[in-house]
Amino acid sequence: MPVDLDIKREPDGTILLRSNNILPEHEPNIVRVIMERARCTGDKAAFAARTSTGCWRFLTYKDFATQVRSAGQWLIDRVPHGATLMIVADNSPEVAIIFVAGLAAGLRVLPVGTGTALANDDLLRLRHIVAKSKPAAVYVDNSRQIVDSVRSVIDVKCAVITAGTAISGSTAIGEVTSTKPSPAIDESINNLDVSRTACLMMTSGSSGLPKLVKQSLANMAANTAQGLATLGPIVGWHEASLDWLPWNHAAGSAVLRASLMLGGTLYIDGGKPTPDLFGETVRNLREISVPYFNNVPLGYSMLTDALENDAEMRKTFFKRMRIMIYGGAGLPQSVKDRLQQMAFRETGRYIPVTTGYGATETVAGCLSIHFECDKVGIGLPAPAIEMKLVPVEGRYALLLRGPNIMLGYLDEPELTAQAFDEDGYYRTGDLVRFQDDARPELGLVFAGRQTEEFKLSNGTWVYGGQLRTQLLDALTPLVQDVVLCDENKPYLSLLVWPNDEASTEKMDQIATIVREFNTRQKGTASRIRRLASLVPPPNPAESEISEKGSLVRRKIIENRTDLVDQLYADKPDGSVFVLF
Repeated sequence: MPVDLDIKREPDGTILLRSNNILPEHEPNIVRVIMERARCTGDKAAFAARTSTGCWRFLTYKDFATQVRSAGQWLIDRVPHGATLMIVADNSPEVAIIFVAGLAAGLRVLPVGTGTALANDDLLRLRHIVAKSKPAAVYVDNSRQIVDSVRSVIDVKCAVITAGTAISGSTAIGEVTSTKPSPAIDESINNLDVSRTACLMMTSGSSGLPKLVKQSLANMAANTAQGLATLGPIVGWHEASLDWLPWNHAAGSAVLRASLMLGGTLYIDGGKPTPDLFGETVRNLREISVPYFNNVPLGYSMLTDALENDAEMRKTFFKRMRIMIYGGAGLPQSVKDRLQQMAFRETGRYIPVTTGYGATETVAGCLSIHFECDKVGIGLPAPAIEMKLVPVEGRYALLLRGPNIMLGYLDEPELTAQAFDEDGYYRTGDLVRFQDDARPELGLVFAGRQTEEFKLSNGTWVYGGQLRTQLLDALTPLVQDVVLCDENKPYLSLLVWPNDEASTEKMDQIATIVREFNTRQKGTASRIRRLASLVPPPNPAESEISEKGSLVRRKIIENRTDLVDQLYADKPDGSVFVLF
């Protein structure tokens, strides 16, 4: 898509920016699109998932559509129209079936990660979600612990469907997908109200309990059309893709929709960007060549390390690769440069590395770098997205308006009102700047998240998101991530999560790099005075790693008060490196 911008500058410095490219016409009823695509695609594989023996199990579009109609009929027969269907399960073909069946039956589908049912928090988040959404039916992974957790918080009248065999009086998914469909399910699909809430998506909850974002079919259809208009066939959603991103997350759900709507084959990756699970992603990438790859920056950092040490994987990975996409945070420039160097050695050309900026409230990505650019950034708006950039201390607060923007937060009228300005623009809470103020066509750069910014005890603001990205760029590939400490403290300290064992030699090397980093900084708000290794490593069960693989800074700090106290002790112990 060409860069064609309409830019208006207000007297107060506010900039209104949008693309002159027109959003293509599209069918807002995505369920009808998916079912028609399945009818036309027939025996092609819609999904592939590993079995317990390690083999790939395939589900064709024909069988997918048949089971969606059956499951949709089961739901119509037992669940009131417009009620909530909650899904507490990891990605699988069965989850895709029940997800689309819930939409087809006119329910509000609420996907929830299994970590929420396994967290060591007395099920606080799960109780909150259930209290808000009041599910009338639940689909649960075939795990006694998860089933028991869910049953302990839902209404006794709530219908429970389980993967595999029935547990504790639940209904097995096989029984649900064997239901004989009637004309009622097809009537339901064809008469869906595309403007009402069809999906409830959880926010990350990194700064508190999650909000439930109301998305309509029209919102989701518009966002998919924006992705197609912006990036076009280069992404290859109609081909094969391999993806781990959870379907209860905005980016993962977007991949699921696009693959089904365009007739692609989605290989479900059981790996994640964590030390104990990334090996599964490596295993899959050794076997399957895909035209595009999608991950969070931490995942790309781990991928780059793996590729540099595995010639077989490099050959398979770059064989068909046309584009690499990241999101969720800024990608360190050093990681991008290393990827491009390997791509050139393997293929004789550089492969585009782009991003899809978005939020749960925007359905998924709605900005992207769809033009030539050798710098890390977040790009420019997709068609039909209007941007308002409000000046904030040398940066801009980012506000968005368009057909993909959420309907609001479930049962949160005050928070919904606060989320929009007087002109109906959604306040993202993110800060941006231009790559070049004189050349806006080069796009925007992420410049921090307002919730990640904090004050030291002397009143100086720390631009946490921006500083973290700079530190990761300097410390890659030695570390997986870093955590800045902390508000109302006299100086900045750093917890580092090394790529492998935090040996004394490695920590000395990290300390040397951070000392050198400090020499390029100005003021206490960007200089690191002390650092320590993040011990123990972040734990998803303690809600320290989000479903999309990013660290939850506040939870990590709260769970390591002794370590943080040492960072600010008058005489710290040997675990702390004093840099100046």
